[in-house]
Amino acid sequence: MKRAEQVTFGGGGLDRAAHLREDPKALAAAWADPQAEVMLIWQGKPLSRRSGRGSSPDQLAMITTDHPLAQARQSQAIFLGLTPEGAPQFACDMSDWQPDALDQAMLASFADASEQHHPDLPTGDVFTELRRMMAFLTPLEAELAATAKAVLAWHHSHQFCARCGAASAVAQAGWQRNCPDCNASHFPRTDPVVIMLITHGDSVLMGRSPGWPEGMYSLLAGFVEPGETLEAAVRREVFEEAGVRVGAVSYLSSQPWPFPMSLMFGCAGNALERELTIDSTEIEDALWVSRADMMMVFAGEHPRISAARKGSIAHFLLQNWLADRLD
Repeated sequence: MKRAEQVTFGGGGLDRAAHLREDPKALAAAWADPQAEVMLIWQGKPLSRRSGRGSSPDQLAMITTDHPLAQARQSQAIFLGLTPEGAPQFACDMSDWQPDALDQAMLASFADASEQHHPDLPTGDVFTELRRMMAFLTPLEAELAATAKAVLAWHHSHQFCARCGAASAVAQAGWQRNCPDCNASHFPRTDPVVIMLITHGDSVLMGRSPGWPEGMYSLLAGFVEPGETLEAAVRREVFEEAGVRVGAVSYLSSQPWPFPMSLMFGCAGNALERELTIDSTEIEDALWVSRADMMMVFAGEHPRISAARKGSIAHFLLQNWLADRLD
């Protein structure tokens, strides 16, 4: 697919500069670089600000490495890499901070619209759920946010050695954890997921999960199992969830999906049948949507279905399907 890397989180030219991760002197020099910037993340929510183009935050708010909040967390900072201009980029976890009057129900919701402001930061800078702003970020901002959020999520869930259970220590500028007891090394994980544009004639298969906002439908998706090809995973997931057998499968595009740390493989598949048998333990509903109806969905004029979230690979694939740009 020629437009594959134009998907959100598809890449913004970040130089990962992995050779610097094991060089303390080089990392210290990068931290001291006047161009260096730090992304703060609180409970998975990056620091953001409004550009004035809309009512919601729509760009990252970076701080300098000499800011007290950054300096207090330098020892645990994640080195993200270098921008195309050579500016070092870091990420620091702010989850040890406890804001006042937190709405825990909102934080746990699918569409967390809450914002948190730290008193040591400018008034307009707030921690915002990445899904709210992902479609408005520049490619570089999106890559930085996806990388930082995913790596920090891995650290939160892998603080102990999987071999012996001892507490592990951060190494390689945040890209490794080492066990002091059994000497095992652990590395950030990425969970492979297939998401499928399944078509039958001029219709596409859509589904919804329990708990989604009313009217929200998206492409079917599921985790790839050990020992399974992407093609096999596509066929298995579609049959398990909707009872539809799939023939030819082809790869379209991929998207890092930091919720919390997946890699979505967008695939196209041809359905061999149209009758649906929905597994209610997997999904809440599934239906075939014609190209004409999907155009109404994207225009916001469909009476029942709302469009997949902007910035998601589902939205990207459907948009290109409608425009006949899947080649």
